[in-house]
Amino acid sequence: MAGKAADTGSNDDASAAMGQSSSSSMADVYKGELTPLQRHVAFFDRNKDGIIYPSETYQGFRAIGCGVALSAASAVFVNAGLGPKTKPENHKTPPFKFPIYVKNIHKGKHGSDSGVYDANGRFVPEKFEEIFKKHAHTKPDALTGKELQEMLQANREPKDFTGWLGGLTEWKVLYSLCKGKDGFLHKDTVRAVYDGSLFERLEQERKAKKESTKKK
Repeated sequence: MAGKAADTGSNDDASAAMGQSSSSSMADVYKGELTPLQRHVAFFDRNKDGIIYPSETYQGFRAIGCGVALSAASAVFVNAGLGPKTKPENHKTPPFKFPIYVKNIHKGKHGSDSGVYDANGRFVPEKFEEIFKKHAHTKPDALTGKELQEMLQANREPKDFTGWLGGLTEWKVLYSLCKGKDGFLHKDTVRAVYDGSLFERLEQERKAKKESTKKK
């Protein structure tokens, strides 16, 4: 009996060590230069261990100003959609956790998108400029809600329902959070989404607003 207990403890220690080792290796992604797509999602990796769990996705959406319901729904939708696609080969993940692995985020790219990220998660300037050349009819450097919808429809691939939903969700949330008082989503804002800097800016602005409200 004692021998068996010792073996169980040893197995638990080994499992814990393997978990720590796996987490550590995933965090190695931050030791090198991140691709633009990796920078885009790294904001949601709140503890910077290279793995984004639904709770972190929720925290990230709350941090940029989304409500509780939208943040919760986004956490489920995003992690359930991207987690399995980014899972490393021969890697076991906790059931129903759907962790997203920052290192492999390029594998989670959905269809019916703008093509601004290539297959490896790199930024494609020509595709970015194409968004505004084709769809910014009112102002050359901004999109109205109607023009945004036109872009989404133009990018749709036949029967790619998952891609349609993914694109619609991403752009509608962005438009809701970042449109100006004039109703335009400006080019510099969209660019900041692709290089990953927008989320950090939104979080800082929200924190500053809270601090300002407390002082009044």
